[in-house]
Amino acid sequence: MHVIPFISTLVTLAFAAAVFRRYLVKHGPHLIIWCIGLLFYCIGTLAEVILGFSFSGLMLKLWYLSGAMLTAAWLGQGTVHLLVRKRGVALTLTGVLTAVSLLAAGLVLLAPLTPAAASYNVTQAISSQYKTILTRSGLTIALTILLNIYGTLTLIGGAIYSAFIFWRRHVLLNRMIGNILIAVGAMAPAMAGSFVKMGLVDGLYLSELIGVVVMYIGFIQATTVVVQETAPAAAS
Repeated sequence: MHVIPFISTLVTLAFAAAVFRRYLVKHGPHLIIWCIGLLFYCIGTLAEVILGFSFSGLMLKLWYLSGAMLTAAWLGQGTVHLLVRKRGVALTLTGVLTAVSLLAAGLVLLAPLTPAAASYNVTQAISSQYKTILTRSGLTIALTILLNIYGTLTLIGGAIYSAFIFWRRHVLLNRMIGNILIAVGAMAPAMAGSFVKMGLVDGLYLSELIGVVVMYIGFIQATTVVVQETAPAAAS
C-alpha cells in the first residue's frame, strides 16, 4: 500500500516534467494545462503515501480534492485546448473550470471531519475509509460527479477522436497509437470506483499506477518525431 502510490508519484512527476519540457519548446496552452492536471494526480498519489503512515486531515482533503475531483477535469481541459479550434471556446471553458475548481477547493478544505478520524487505520486503503471521515455536502458530491464526467469525456473522448482522425487519414501512425494508449490509460483510474464498490480497495492504487504509466507511454509515442526515409535523388 505504501510502495504502489510512491511509484505512481515518481512516474507522474517524470510525466509532468516531460510535458513541461515540451511546453518550453512548443508553447501550447494545452501542455501547461496537462501539467496542472498531472500535478493534481501527483498530489493525490503523494497524499496516499503519507496517509499510509499517519493520518492528516489536510492530506485527506487534498487527496479527495485532487484525485477525486480535479485531476481528470484538468487533464481533459488540456485536450479541449488541443482540439477545439473555435476562438475563445477553450479559454472560456478554462475560466469556468477554474471557478468550479476554486469552489470545490473551498467546499472540501472547509469541510469538517467526523469523529471516525480518531479511529483511522493506516493499514487500510484511504478509499475504504474516507466516506466515514470526511463530511461531504450534496454540492460537493454533485461537483465530484460533474467534474469526473467532464474530464472523462474530454480526455478519453478527445484521445479516441484524435486516434480516429489519424487512422482515417492514414498519417502519423505513432500519434494514432499514442492517443489510443492515452485513452486506455485514462480509463484505468476511471474504473477505480468500480474496484472500490466491489471491495477491492487496493485496486485504486494499482489502477492509478497502470493509468499513469500507460498514458506516459502514449504521450512519448505520440510526440516522438518519426524520421521518414526518402529515396536518393536521381543523378542528373
